[in-house]
Amino acid sequence: MKAVLLAAGLGTRLQPITNTIPKCLVPINGVALLDIWLDLLTQQPQITEIYINLHYFADKVEAHLRSHWSHISYITTWYEPTLLGTAGTLAAHTDELNNDDVMVIHADNLSKFDAGEFIHAFEARPATSVMTMMLFETDSPQSCGIVELDDKHQVLTMHEKVANPPTNLANAAVYVLQNGLVDVIREKGMSDFSLDVIPYFFGRINTWTNHIYHRDIGTPESLAIAQDNGVF
Repeated sequence: MKAVLLAAGLGTRLQPITNTIPKCLVPINGVALLDIWLDLLTQQPQITEIYINLHYFADKVEAHLRSHWSHISYITTWYEPTLLGTAGTLAAHTDELNNDDVMVIHADNLSKFDAGEFIHAFEARPATSVMTMMLFETDSPQSCGIVELDDKHQVLTMHEKVANPPTNLANAAVYVLQNGLVDVIREKGMSDFSLDVIPYFFGRINTWTNHIYHRDIGTPESLAIAQDNGVF
């Protein structure tokens, strides 16, 4: 299995913190957010390649990786002079991602979970499912993508940041895609994962819920809560 960390975003909601540092290097109790993700992935034996897309302050991320992760030979960066979109990045790298399942992670979130259990949920998915989405219970459902599930725990539909969402079960923006799905994303010209990919596969997305910790740290207020989470 390969993994893609989407870490190229501008982090505009987190300004002024991100005026001088990329969001993926924002520290959580002294540890860079990117390091938390890499610690999780490098401890998972099924994951044989890790790709990180970069754009905003890419030079700082590259320097951080050289300083902290040069001992891991299977970490590769993709620089995007112009942002390609969360699905566009995958489509642009089908050569690297072909012939394997792919874990896709929006690396601007803070998360802790059992990666082995998540991968097992993907492997045990219904025959009709082509991917597995991680879910979490959110304390602010109006600001998240809230899912509705069928009796097999597959995604029927998603409500993106609506005023009165039906539940608090939210998309954690961590996925495992079965081999070949990246080709479909490229062939269909998809650029945004939430707007293009997920709706296209409604009814074929298996789910698994993270009960340990997950938080969008996109605002200074949410980041402050994350610093006092008791988990990291």
